[in-house]
Amino acid sequence: MSPSNGEPGEWDIPKLRYSAVLQDDWELPPGEQPSFEIFDVKFYPYNPPGTAPLFAAASKKHVVIARLNENPDQSKNPCEILKIIRDDDESACNCCCCWTKCPETERPWLCVAGADAKVKIYDVVEGKLVKTLVGHGGGINDLATSPGNPYIIASASEDTTVRIWSLATVHVEQSCVCLLGGEGHSWDLLSVAFHSTGQHVISAGHDQVINLWTLPELPTGHVDIPIVIHYPQFSTSEVHNNLVDCVAFFGDLILSRACHEDIIVLWRVEGFCSDDPPLLPSQAPTTYDPSKKTRSAFCPTLSEAQPAYFTRLLQFHTPDCMSQFYLRFNVYHVPNKHPILAFCNAKSKILFWDIARFGAYERYMADVKAFQAGKRMTPPEKPSFLQVKKGKKPESSAVVSASPDPQSIPNATAVSYNQVTLSEWAEMYDTTNSHGMIKPHRTVAVADYPVSFVGRQVAWSTEGEWCLVVGNNNMILICQRWGRDTKGSTPFGRKGSTPAPTPSSGA
Repeated sequence: MSPSNGEPGEWDIPKLRYSAVLQDDWELPPGEQPSFEIFDVKFYPYNPPGTAPLFAAASKKHVVIARLNENPDQSKNPCEILKIIRDDDESACNCCCCWTKCPETERPWLCVAGADAKVKIYDVVEGKLVKTLVGHGGGINDLATSPGNPYIIASASEDTTVRIWSLATVHVEQSCVCLLGGEGHSWDLLSVAFHSTGQHVISAGHDQVINLWTLPELPTGHVDIPIVIHYPQFSTSEVHNNLVDCVAFFGDLILSRACHEDIIVLWRVEGFCSDDPPLLPSQAPTTYDPSKKTRSAFCPTLSEAQPAYFTRLLQFHTPDCMSQFYLRFNVYHVPNKHPILAFCNAKSKILFWDIARFGAYERYMADVKAFQAGKRMTPPEKPSFLQVKKGKKPESSAVVSASPDPQSIPNATAVSYNQVTLSEWAEMYDTTNSHGMIKPHRTVAVADYPVSFVGRQVAWSTEGEWCLVVGNNNMILICQRWGRDTKGSTPFGRKGSTPAPTPSSGA
């Protein structure tokens, strides 16, 4: 079972369990060079707890629907393919997907989109196309489902807009209920994400602009024309210096990364709080000034007390991304469990950060100093994730070096670490420098097969025990932590009820 605070395994980070190549039988059009990649992977989020997790992996012409099952033999492939959906549209070149449900039967539906500017919706039980959403004037690079409503979908397009779609039966004739555009973006969009409340949307793309939109109250009845929002409530091009290919909310904070920078940035929009009454579209800043790179309705005027529109908090170091873009991270963030950020670079390495470790490290170091100063009677218990390096202890240390007077504290024990240990801890856990680069808490190296693996997307199962990474060469990396028993019941029926091919073993 997944651990709670204080139990063994509390600080566990996933380890690579298995890698596989999902074979692709797509016949290339004449003159086109092979480019086999899985661009997106998403877990089905609506299964009851304890159910074997389902996921969809989308490549250009295929979507693979599969299930993960616990197996005591760690050498065995835990992935069971249930269905393969092929897109026979000649113009299709898909790169993104998201889950939803049939509004009438609640059967699992999967939305898939890409270069042909269509959102295609499949009934995955039958493997049949049930609906196509048309409206974008350019390719679609990202899809997201609202956490607050499984029938609300967002799509980010090369036409510079985000469309909000409703799959409710009442909107069957006009599914696009809201369009975010106007003065928001000036170039292709690459990423879109919902806030956990479903009330806010964040978008980013080639123009290096990141926009935060507050959605209006969406219509509950039929509409002929979608609501058009011309201006975001917050807009900035100052967080990054290149195209932004991945953005996400982390609570009310924001995580984002850009090409060529080798960092993921955690930052805050000053004045933004999801508990506040939502701003109206009319409250968005509408004065466009090219010299002003940031505009905000959450903090409309700056002062000594509020000197900035946004604040950089942390930078996570993601080396070896090179000139690759469309590399997307994912953060596991649910109540009462450690939030873990995962990302795969362009050199066959998966990087993990357990964000709960930052606070634990800070508290431990403060307790050690208090023990050193005689302000606590017993030495603090060191968190298990803090590994001590062997080596000569320094003669003196500004951090921790000596115990209190043994005469004043019975059974006092010295608490001291060598400088190598302290430096390595600081590089991974010290958050006092917002412009420093925090090293990963775990790096999982993947053998090159046949060339360096480039990670395109990361997905977390709803209970956090599985982490998937997909990318080039049609590879999927299966990472696992904890280990647990899972039930076989799924929307597809009992375990093993659907015969399917098995992926071949990879590196």
